[in-house]
Amino acid sequence: MGDRCRRVLILGGTREARNLAEMMSGESGFTAVSSLAGRVREPVLPVGEVRIGGFGGVDGLRNWLGDNDIDAVVDATHPFAGVISAHAAAAAAALDLPVLHVRRPGWRKRREDRWIRVPDIASAVDTVAGLGSRIFLTIGRQEVGAFADLTSSWFLIRAIDPPSAKLPPNHELLLARGPFAVEDEIRLLTERRIDVLVTKDSGGELTVAKLFAARACGVPVVMIDRPSLPAGARTAESVAAAWDWLRRLP
Repeated sequence: MGDRCRRVLILGGTREARNLAEMMSGESGFTAVSSLAGRVREPVLPVGEVRIGGFGGVDGLRNWLGDNDIDAVVDATHPFAGVISAHAAAAAAALDLPVLHVRRPGWRKRREDRWIRVPDIASAVDTVAGLGSRIFLTIGRQEVGAFADLTSSWFLIRAIDPPSAKLPPNHELLLARGPFAVEDEIRLLTERRIDVLVTKDSGGELTVAKLFAARACGVPVVMIDRPSLPAGARTAESVAAAWDWLRRLP
């Protein structure tokens, strides 16, 4: 890439994406362009140049990368944003651009935890029906509609923005953004008499308190596994590792 300023597309509205953009902002020789999907009404914006919205599939992203002179792509999206990760890998490969997928480590089960791992949302729906009747959904707003037909259960649904999908008939909607404190999560489980927690294996510290609370209260957790990254994907588990990768690019 020579000595010119390298333009790096950072995909994602995650904390990792924001931290990487901030790190790059103080380094000469790099310009970060952060891209957010626009699914959160009031996102926390990173420093520097920001674009919001989709690209129009693999072809749209490939064209955008070429039109905007991007030299490298860092996919720092949510661990469950499988579609954009696949699109990033395909578009970057078409232009022979280096691409890195930043994925924080998943949560680790402890001996006293009562986790039931499932591969996807549909499996989670099938599983919760036999576990309890008061269910705490912490899976974001986009997929809660999958539980809409479970009419015999009551749901506490927590999300940052209101879901647009059909919701279960018996539910309470709680709009909140992490981080959450363990004592508050324990109080929530106790006061709402929650007997099942459903979550995605997102990893990180922002929302891990619910798992400590479930452990303390003896509440079983339906843990949804992450989608797989594209075959042969290069990955990093931290912002520091991603930054090291960027600085080592030829």
